[in-house]
Amino acid sequence: MSGRTDSETDAERDADIAEAHDVEDQAEDARRARWTATGTGTLLTLAGLAAALLRCAGSVPALAPAAYALGAAVCALATVLGFRGHTRRALWLLIAGVMVMAVGDQFD
Repeated sequence: MSGRTDSETDAERDADIAEAHDVEDQAEDARRARWTATGTGTLLTLAGLAAALLRCAGSVPALAPAAYALGAAVCALATVLGFRGHTRRALWLLIAGVMVMAVGDQFD
């Protein structure tokens, strides 16, 4: 006989269901990563801008607020990339932005 048995159909159906759950899990992980990159970028951008404004009010070299502002701009770019789904690039830009802000902290 060339027909399929019920056990083969059940196994194929179970495999299709498992594959659908894997795709849903991957989509959920990607959505979570996108929101994490966006939220972190926004928070770091606001922190960098606040630090730049506070440093402008004090008596520090002009390079310190400029470094904080540049780091905030890099984090803002990372926020946009994270929102668009480029989470790996956003992560690296967040790291670079924080490093630029750390250099600004050294000028204090």
